[in-house]
Amino acid sequence: MNKAKILIVDDDEIIQRTLSNWVERLGHDVATAHDLESAYLALENDTPDVAIVDVGLPDGDGMQFPAMVKDRCLSTQIIILTGNASIQGTVTSMQQVAHFREKPLEFSTFSSDVSVCLELNRNKRKQLGRKHAPSRNEKYPFLGTSRAIQRLEQETRKILSTERPILIQGETGSGKGILARWIYENGPRFSEEMVDVNCAGLSKDLLESELFGYNKGAFTGASSGKPGLVEVAHCGILFLDELGEMDLMVQPKLLRVLENKRFRRLGDLHERTADIQVIAATNRNLMQWVQEMRFREDLYFRISTFQLLIPPLRERAEDIAILADSILRELADDLGCDKKQLNGEAEAMLSGYSWPGNIRELRNVLERVVLTCDGLIVGIEDLGAFQGHTAAFVRREYAQSWDVGDAERRLICNALAAEGGHVTDAARRLGMPRSTLYKKIKRYSIDLEGSRLLRVS
Repeated sequence: MNKAKILIVDDDEIIQRTLSNWVERLGHDVATAHDLESAYLALENDTPDVAIVDVGLPDGDGMQFPAMVKDRCLSTQIIILTGNASIQGTVTSMQQVAHFREKPLEFSTFSSDVSVCLELNRNKRKQLGRKHAPSRNEKYPFLGTSRAIQRLEQETRKILSTERPILIQGETGSGKGILARWIYENGPRFSEEMVDVNCAGLSKDLLESELFGYNKGAFTGASSGKPGLVEVAHCGILFLDELGEMDLMVQPKLLRVLENKRFRRLGDLHERTADIQVIAATNRNLMQWVQEMRFREDLYFRISTFQLLIPPLRERAEDIAILADSILRELADDLGCDKKQLNGEAEAMLSGYSWPGNIRELRNVLERVVLTCDGLIVGIEDLGAFQGHTAAFVRREYAQSWDVGDAERRLICNALAAEGGHVTDAARRLGMPRSTLYKKIKRYSIDLEGSRLLRVS
C-alpha cells in the first residue's frame, strides 16, 4: 500500500501528538500545523491526502480551511474536530468536509474516517483518469511461442514489481499500450489509476496544461482551476504514449517530476507533489534524437531506467497463426458471430507477409475478412476477396516472396516444433485434419524426429 500524507492541524500539543502517533501506526506519513497560517504553508509545500483540522485555532476559525482547499482546487479530504456539536450541520454541508467528529475522539471511528477519506480521493482520481483513458481491450501481450516474445515476457516479469520509470520501445502497432496496461494490471499500483496521455496529440501549451493543470486566471478563459493528469495519477501510473513527440519546452518539467516528484500548475506560485510511476512508450530511436538535439539527454537517461523492446511481427512469424486465432476469437465476440478459422494455406500466406503495421494491421485485415467471408473456414481466396490496399499488398508481397509450398512447409515445421513433433497437436494448431497433415509431411519430406529435438532444445 502506498503511504498517504495526513496533515494534523491542532494547537493542543497532546492531541496533536496522540493523533500523529495513531496515524503513523496506520502506516501513513504525518505533517503537523498548530494554526491556520502554518496549515496553509503545509498545503503549499506538500498537498496532503487528508487534513484533520480543529475548529478552534489561535489565528482563526478552522472552518476557513475547507474554503482554502476548495479555492486551490485540491483533492484533500477534511475531517473537522470540534467540541461544539451544534455546528455539525454547517460543516457537513461543505463539499470538502468528509467527516465531523466531536472531541474526545474514538480512535476506532477515527481510523475508519481516514480510510473513507483515502477511498474518496482514490475514486476521484480514477474518475478523472478514466475520462482521459482510451479504450483498450484487456489483452495478453505475450501470445506466441517465438524466442523473441518469450524473452520479452521474461524481461517484463523481472521488473514488474519495480516502481521506477519504464520505457517501452517498438514499432507502430506492435502493442506498446497493451504491454503498459498489462504491467499496470499486474503491478503493485493496480489499486490506483493508470492515466493515459498521448504526447503527439496535443500542442505544447495543451500538453503542459493537461499534464500539470492550471489555476483560475492562469490564461484567458481559465474561469476555474483544473488539476493536471500528474495530480490525477497520484499513487498510480502515468502512461506517456509517443513520448518522442513531447515538446522540448515541456520535457524539463517532466524531468523535475521524475527527479523529485514536484511540479507546478500554470499560474501557480507554489509547487505540489505527486507520487507517480511513469511508463513511457515510443516508436522513435530516442538516443538518435538525443544526438540530434530533439530530445533531452538527461530526460532520456531518467526515463529509461528499465527498457523493454517489443519485437516487430516480421521477426516472430511463427507467432502469427496464434495471434490470428486469438484475434478471430475476439472479433467473433465483438461482432456477435461464429468464430472463423484460417486454413493452412491462409495461415501460410499471412505468415509470409512482413506486416509493417504489425499486430494492428493484422487485426484490420482479419476484421475485414470476418465481415466479408461467408463460410467459417477462411482460405487464400477470402484474404484477397475484399477491396483495399492491404489485401492487394498482402497478395503481391506473398506472391513475390513465397510460393505456397515453401510458406506452407515453413508453417508446418513451426507448428511441429511448437508441439514437440506431435502430429495430432500440430494438426489442431494448424486447423487441418491429421490425415491431411500426414500427407503434407510426406510431400515436404519433413523430419518428425528433428521437430521433437527442436522442441527439446
